[in-house]
This record gives sequence, structure tokens and C-alpha cells, in this order.
Amino acid sequence: MLSTEEKRVAFHKLHDSGCFVLPNPWDIGSAKALQGLGFKALASTSAGLAWSIGKADNRVTLDNLCGHLSALCAAVDLPINADFENGFADEPEGVAAHVSRAVKTGIAGLSIEDATGDKAKPLYDVNLAVERIRAARKAIDTDRSNVLLVGRCEAFLWGMPDLKLTIGRLHAYAEAGADCLYAPGLKSKDDIAATVKAVHPKPLNLLIGWPGLNVTEAADLGVRRISVGGALARVAWAGFLRAATDIADSGTFDGLGSGYPAGELNRMFSA
Repeated sequence: MLSTEEKRVAFHKLHDSGCFVLPNPWDIGSAKALQGLGFKALASTSAGLAWSIGKADNRVTLDNLCGHLSALCAAVDLPINADFENGFADEPEGVAAHVSRAVKTGIAGLSIEDATGDKAKPLYDVNLAVERIRAARKAIDTDRSNVLLVGRCEAFLWGMPDLKLTIGRLHAYAEAGADCLYAPGLKSKDDIAATVKAVHPKPLNLLIGWPGLNVTEAADLGVRRISVGGALARVAWAGFLRAATDIADSGTFDGLGSGYPAGELNRMFSA
């Protein structure tokens, strides 16, 4: 196993050039499977974790998440980027304290969102949002952890598809210390290319949660890294619920025929 420090150094190097995918496992088994497929880094998913413990997205606790992150980091020999939601606090002081705790789980990266969770006021005031990123940066630097900080603008996800607003916030987060920028919800090639150009030389993370761009196309647009959020977890839940619903509604077991072979799973996890 690589040390935590080695994972963090490797994670930073991945952001220097090219385009890489960091898919999002929701438990130890899915993390190990993704490692076995040859991915170079992984990212946690708040939604996938929440569903795996019977909660809705954005309903996990800080304790839930830190325990999950510790387990993922210990289970695989890959850097883990933490989906740290809004830092589990509104004020910068709380964000800083919680980031300091998250760093101790062994993560190599951590993202902070600017969404409030309040539909009436979806985003934090930009000045407060910047201070929250600055507080996260200070917490990481104080600990000398070398954790990569990702600044996220959630405008597109919260019904505000304003590219100028989004780019303006990403610029501000970069100036506040974010190493990588992320605007989930960008879909058109023009918007993605414009955002890549605007935040350069900082790398941009692209969320792909539905069929659309492939890796080569995203790379051609200048995207540095791609994550899939809760999409892999949704695919797994779809198969489970289809088969279980057939049993419950019609008493048929046809859906079980598409299951992955048990022997293959045993071989994968005995490696």
C-alpha cells in the first residue's frame, strides 16, 4: 500500500496534464472493484453513501462521512477525493474545523460546495462563499497535509444556468486557494470549453452523470478530470430494484439471471 503522503503526491501529479476519470464508489466493495479496473484515483459520492445507509442525499452526518472516508482510504491503494458537501457548516470557522477532521481520514482531495441547501437562497453570498474556501485552504495548509482543494459552484444544479455567474465564482474560489475548479451541471460543449478557458491554468472537473460526452471529447475540450457523482450507484440500484420488484409484484425471478457471476466476484475480492 502507498502511504497517505504518496497518494497525495500522486493525486497532484494527475492534475498536471491530460484528462483522467475518477469514478465514484459508494462502499469498500465498489472501491476495490474500481481499483481492479485500473482507475488511477477515486472520488466519494455523498448521494451514493447516503443511499447505501438508507438516507436521502445531503442527509448524511459528518460522522457518517468521516467514517466512510477512513474506510475507503484504508481499503484501496488509490488517492481518494472527498465529496465534502458544504463542509457541514455555514460559517468559515465550522468549515475549517470540519476540513481539519476530514484531512485526518487519509483523503488526497476535498471539495467544498457553495450551495446552502435552501431553495429560497440556493447559493451562499459570494463573499461568504469565498471565505469558506479560504478557511478550508487555511485548514489544509495548517495541517501541512497537501490535500488538493476543489472549489465548487453549484449554480447550474440549483436552477441558475448562468455561465458568467459561475465563472466569476470559480475565479474567486481559485484566488481564495482552490487548486481545482468544479461546476457540476455543465453540459454543452460551448459552456465546458468556455469554463476551461476561463479558469486556466487551474484544472476543471467535469461531472458526467448521463450518456453524453466521452473521455476523448471531454479531453479535447480541455477538461482535466471527470467524475460521475452518484451515477454508478444509481445504475447498481436500478438492477437491484428491477429484480426485486419482479419478485414482489409478479413472483418471477427472471431478473436474477443478469447477475454478475459469484465466482468472478469472489476472485475479484480475493486478489
